[in-house]
Amino acid sequence: MTQKLTILFDLDGTLVDTAPDLMGAHNHVMKKFGFHQKNLVDIKHLAGRGAWIMMQKSFKEEVTDEKIKKKMIKEFIDHYAKNINKGSRPIAGVVDFLKLAQSKKILMGVCTNKHENLAVDLLKKINLAEYFQYIAGCDTFDFNKPDPRHLTNVVEIIGGDINNTIMVGDSEVDSQAADNAKVPFILVENGYTEKKKEQIPHDISVKNFINFEKIIEKYS
Repeated sequence: MTQKLTILFDLDGTLVDTAPDLMGAHNHVMKKFGFHQKNLVDIKHLAGRGAWIMMQKSFKEEVTDEKIKKKMIKEFIDHYAKNINKGSRPIAGVVDFLKLAQSKKILMGVCTNKHENLAVDLLKKINLAEYFQYIAGCDTFDFNKPDPRHLTNVVEIIGGDINNTIMVGDSEVDSQAADNAKVPFILVENGYTEKKKEQIPHDISVKNFINFEKIIEKYS
């Protein structure tokens, strides 16, 4: 019998539009520490690689004081954690697809470079956590995307088959992780990345999850 399909998802910009809350935390820290705030449209150029890199891109001069860096990161995480689902919403079609996939017993996991506790908390608060067999963040293992083990470990944990697995994400980091793990990659367009669609290697690209079940039929 053929092993059932496993789908791994990135979180920010893929499953959930988290831009409003990420930018809210970013600007809270920028204002508190005397740096320039950003507009929501800037999120694609800032998010995707963690809190510090997100903030670092906003500085005109690099901050090298480790104590200040730690304080800013803590302030970001604290503020974000308290407001994690204030403006974040599932991408169009996500809920319907997850329900359908669950009914078809497709195995599903999340591989995000967001901290695990934040990822779990967000998905619980917007009622998506129940659809996933496992949620792995940047600190779940001793490695994270684009390291292929971030993906392969999750597949093993949920009892999937890496040879019948696909990765869905919105950035070059997700693409690299999928390539390193040797699994097909579906790109969600207009995600949190500075790269254009043509610059990110992918097998298929989609704008959202409406009718997504038709996209994955070739992998089922």
